[in-house]
Amino acid sequence: MKNRLKVLRAERDWTQAELADELEVSRQTINAIEKGKFDPSLPLAFKAARLFGLSIEDIFEDGTQ
Repeated sequence: MKNRLKVLRAERDWTQAELADELEVSRQTINAIEKGKFDPSLPLAFKAARLFGLSIEDIFEDGTQ
């Protein structure tokens, strides 16, 4: 799944570990999501959307469009 997580994180000068702390997941999970190797659960996607003040669709793209 394509996503803008890395860009959004960089805009805030957050490390993967800092974002992981905010989302209550491991740094490895953030790394995997950013690389498109792991799709977040719906609750995690909602949590990320709330954190960045965006809609889920503004962060994650399912690739079928």
